[in-house]
Amino acid sequence: MSNSAFQSQWTRWTAFLAVALFGLLLRLPQLGARPMHTDEAVNAYIVGQLLAGENYTYDPQDRHGPALAALAFPLAKLQGAKAFAELTESELRITSVLAGTVTILLFGAAVEMFGFVPCLIGALLFAVSPLPVYYGRYFIHESIFVAATFGLIVTGWRAHQTHSAPLGALAAACAALVLVSKETAVLHFFALTAAAFVFWLWNLRRTHLGNLWRPKAALPALAVFVLLSVILFTWFGSNWSALPALLHAVPKLLARAGGEGHQKPFWYFSRLLIGGWSGGLISALACIGLFLALRKRDPSPYGFLAFYAIFLVVIHSSIPYKTPWLALNFWLPIALFAGLALKSLWSIPATTPALRIAIPAYCILVGGIAAVLIARDTHQRVFALPADETNPYAYAQTTEDLLGLPALIELVAHQNALAAPRIAVIASDPWPLPWYLRHYSQVGFWQPGQQVGQADFYITSTEAADQYGDQLKDLHPDFFGVRPGVLIVLWSPAPK
Repeated sequence: MSNSAFQSQWTRWTAFLAVALFGLLLRLPQLGARPMHTDEAVNAYIVGQLLAGENYTYDPQDRHGPALAALAFPLAKLQGAKAFAELTESELRITSVLAGTVTILLFGAAVEMFGFVPCLIGALLFAVSPLPVYYGRYFIHESIFVAATFGLIVTGWRAHQTHSAPLGALAAACAALVLVSKETAVLHFFALTAAAFVFWLWNLRRTHLGNLWRPKAALPALAVFVLLSVILFTWFGSNWSALPALLHAVPKLLARAGGEGHQKPFWYFSRLLIGGWSGGLISALACIGLFLALRKRDPSPYGFLAFYAIFLVVIHSSIPYKTPWLALNFWLPIALFAGLALKSLWSIPATTPALRIAIPAYCILVGGIAAVLIARDTHQRVFALPADETNPYAYAQTTEDLLGLPALIELVAHQNALAAPRIAVIASDPWPLPWYLRHYSQVGFWQPGQQVGQADFYITSTEAADQYGDQLKDLHPDFFGVRPGVLIVLWSPAPK
């Protein structure tokens, strides 16, 4: 490597490491302050089972792949956790924080594809914008999924361009991590494949892009993909029933696509992305970048990215099932296209002295306004009101009111000299209560209608309370909000 090339690499990675560090530091404050969402509590329970010495068991019914648990488990042990009861919100959410930081660094690896300036702007947007910061502090699979998808795009493109077998294997490993994160990987694989094919047709008459299929490189990559997927889904060979269970994920995925209570209109994601003070500006810049990519009909990677983004938006918008964290997947093309738009505005030819001053001034003004608006939205949605019903990112969010339930149990148990109180939970959907009751050793969970033994405390859904009148008649009820519109009742003994 020449001295100038070394200096260029050093400058590049210094810049992207600085942005990644800033993104990391932004995601760390108050990491445990927001109440645990139901999905986070379920994922936490899985990590707790691993800490207890159990093997991971893939369940396609209401779970996702093992990638999140595989990364969170060693991180929890490194932080000193030895059991489910010892886990904290911060210890778990650091997994997503690190995955988001890796995504920011991947913008540096994408410079050969998309250019230094657009990637740097894209990395900054991903580091500080409210949506990626909010869900980068969420203990769910999406941050890992997005990082793996970006890795697949970058390594896959480079492998195709250089015919490198190691890069092909790395791309296959990224693809396996995408699949092992969430079953919705099949939607992204389809979008990527369709985008590659349309991009090839788009440029077929203008330039030679080479063959899309090279058996000598593709077959080893396929072997890496299959091997890594099997290793992780079977939890290193300890649960081979995961493979037939994976086949059942397909009909489950199709059923879930119908909505299952999460139906949203076609325009849901666009409304989510343009919301807030900064959303409209960033989305407008991204649309300009998308237009520039499609207008310039050449084999630039931006053309491929444009088709991928279009397929991805159409697929997710057409499926009735929608949750706001799925919008994190759109942020890779949004950030890069916004970066491309700003770079293009800066590069407009200045034919007069006035334009030579006006164009940079205009770009600086747009960037300054964007920074102020992003800072405001990130502060409000991530730190000031993370669990508020007015926050569009706080979807079916556990309310702060629920935090008072374990505190009240502890108070009443102390007043009644109950060192190890027996707690019976009766509800069709008890989550996230297993997380908030994890410090108590005698907790049982029952479905409404089942026979429940004697307990010191009962926690029931409002619907189930009438079925257990004899057991609850001498106890005092306290109501707690679980999620917006959902109440539970804590039945406590009178202090002695």
